[in-house]
Amino acid sequence: MKKVLLQSVCLLSSFVAFAQPSKFENLGSKVNSPYSEVRPTISADGKVLYFVVEGNPKNNNYKKDKAAQDVWYSEIDDAGNWSQAQQAGSPINGRNDNAIFWVSPDGNQLLIRGKYENGKFAGKGFSLVKKTSSGWSAPEGLNIKGYNQMSVDQYSGATMSNDGRTMILYFSEERNSFLNDLYVTRYNEEKDEWSRPERIAGEVSIDDYDEMSPFLASDGMTLYFSSNRPGGKGEYDIWMTRRQDDSWKSWSSPVNMGDSINSKGWDAYFTIDAKGEYGYISTVQNKGNSDISRIKLSDNQRPKTVVLVYGKVYNAQTKKPMDAQLVYDLIPGEKPDGNAIASPGGKFKVTLPYGQVYSLRATADKFFSVIDTIDLSKYDVYKEIHRDLYLNPVVEDGKVLLDSNGNVIRNNADSVLDNFNYDELKEGQILSSDKVLFDFGKSILRADTYKELDKLSRMMIANPGVQIELSAHTDNVGGYSDNLKLSEDRASAAKQYLISKGVSASRINSKGYGETTPVADNKTEVGRQQNRRVEFRILKK
Repeated sequence: MKKVLLQSVCLLSSFVAFAQPSKFENLGSKVNSPYSEVRPTISADGKVLYFVVEGNPKNNNYKKDKAAQDVWYSEIDDAGNWSQAQQAGSPINGRNDNAIFWVSPDGNQLLIRGKYENGKFAGKGFSLVKKTSSGWSAPEGLNIKGYNQMSVDQYSGATMSNDGRTMILYFSEERNSFLNDLYVTRYNEEKDEWSRPERIAGEVSIDDYDEMSPFLASDGMTLYFSSNRPGGKGEYDIWMTRRQDDSWKSWSSPVNMGDSINSKGWDAYFTIDAKGEYGYISTVQNKGNSDISRIKLSDNQRPKTVVLVYGKVYNAQTKKPMDAQLVYDLIPGEKPDGNAIASPGGKFKVTLPYGQVYSLRATADKFFSVIDTIDLSKYDVYKEIHRDLYLNPVVEDGKVLLDSNGNVIRNNADSVLDNFNYDELKEGQILSSDKVLFDFGKSILRADTYKELDKLSRMMIANPGVQIELSAHTDNVGGYSDNLKLSEDRASAAKQYLISKGVSASRINSKGYGETTPVADNKTEVGRQQNRRVEFRILKK
């Protein structure tokens, strides 16, 4: 690839966007300063704007480097007013040039410049910081196979998909070329590493030209980047392309964003919130220094419409917010499609594209999981949907487990159906049994299970008003939909046995929950055995 010599002003200003059409709205003096504001990154809800300030004497490394870069941020209120910009603290800003490349939808994770090991800067690469009850965690460096050997030139950056499982990088494999290409890398959860970056070829990364500053919109499909390729309005323009399939290798022909965005100068570092209404960019409007501005986008410049789902996770007994892990799956789906970590205050936010039905699961140690189904199969306008999730605790005290009402539901030594008092049963109460057994991966009742189901059938025949939900659960070994189908088959097998003993089918609602509601840690065989259980929920007395 041929080498391109860049103007020094472009290097010093971190490739900011030069003078733009008047349609751009400067964010004002509370965001912008006499120094250069570059590389904006907006949160999914559009309320927090992170950006880099270059050359501010308050920056950490200013004494050694007058062009030192630190991350600053500003928040917008309901009236549309931006707060006075504040310098981000440690560990977001270290002693090197600092930048934020991506903000998770819930605002609880940030992708930052540089690879950190044991909390210390270790060189080129990327790291994640996570929000905790005491502030931001120490940066955790991302292990990207082959990255140090591949990225050998001066400039690099990244964007991440909102599910946290895919990154699009830009870098050059040629020293002193200043010609970057776009690459994709995928996260392997089992190995806790990122795959070797693969160049996005076709019409996206093309030889002899520079592709840089990618930004992946909340739809996970629309990619914006800057390039000096032919067909632009100026030196570098913002271009848009859309992902064509799940391989992350096939993309549509890039389209120039047009005169409303691009100028005759250098245009780069473009970011959009989940609503997709405004684009944010750096522009030269302040005596030669760059400012952060925004512009309202036309329909053909916007990404595909998404829904922002937000809420809190609560302890169902105390009604207090709690930490939890949130996972959203496509229905049906083999693997989780993404995750978001609830903040210390229990808050969560996820962005979901239209065209699918999702299950939103909240899990926490020693709590029953909860599932909420969100049907987005029909396309509509941008929405913000409020969902609160309540987790019922599983209290462990020796061998005894309690249900959400504080009632003893299982004793590992005895059957839950032994010596119970029918008069004390409550509607909604769960009787959980680990004595309804199946061989691994099968739905055929084992012979030693009959005794437990015989007790249940006698109780139901003696109390003809009782109606139950008979639910089956699995551990997490195997695929999501396979486990769901297996649990449904197991619940149905148990139901058929009860019917054969004279219980009316109308009194039994059988349901399989698969791996979604564990009561123990799936990392141990003991825990997995506990999760392979059948429960009887009293629907009516």
